[in-house]
Amino acid sequence: MSLAENLLIQALPRPERQRLLAAGEAVPLHLSEVLCESGEATRFVYFPRSGFISLVAQIDQHGLEVGMIGREGMLGLQLTLGVQRTPLRALVQGPGLAWRMSGPVFRRELALSPALRLSLQHYLYVRMAQSASAAGCLRFHQIGPRLARWLLMSQDRAGLDSFHVTHEFLAYMLGVRRVGITVAAGLLQGQGLIRYHRGEIQVLDRAGLEAAACSCYASDCAVHRDCS
Repeated sequence: MSLAENLLIQALPRPERQRLLAAGEAVPLHLSEVLCESGEATRFVYFPRSGFISLVAQIDQHGLEVGMIGREGMLGLQLTLGVQRTPLRALVQGPGLAWRMSGPVFRRELALSPALRLSLQHYLYVRMAQSASAAGCLRFHQIGPRLARWLLMSQDRAGLDSFHVTHEFLAYMLGVRRVGITVAAGLLQGQGLIRYHRGEIQVLDRAGLEAAACSCYASDCAVHRDCS
């Protein structure tokens, strides 16, 4: 299995892809691992090969997920804008593997590769659209459709029908009370769309879950397609 399974790396011309891979290292992504905190200097960038990362905005003592990174993207995108500080907390939501390199090495590769710069400019637009969608979703959509959207996004990045997540973690990610997640997950389970038991969620009916999700999921998918 190729270590270049990150889609941004895969899309590079072969010489630039090989040079980028030679500049980094494969590292595991451990569940609940914090890769960086908001305001810290960027030490490393990560190109997930599998697994996925949540981008969390910290507001007072509360957290809210405003973005998700899987094998379609990278963590550390601010370096492409010449910004050293990380704007958000990055938390591993699904375990897997990533290709990691130091900030200075990444900036060097960015300067040497026009193809990488163009690809990351497109990905920056995707992330901007994702953040805007997350803000609107929080304001206008109910917990149930938001939860369905979150499960679909997680399944897309996990590449699996089942993954581990607790109600407490879901409440943290969606910025709601745990009881709201319990009710919403119970409704989705009652409709036969998911199965939830002791922190394990299994998607049983993908099409049904898409129908239950808010419109933001389809919008996010359309943005990804337009920039791919």
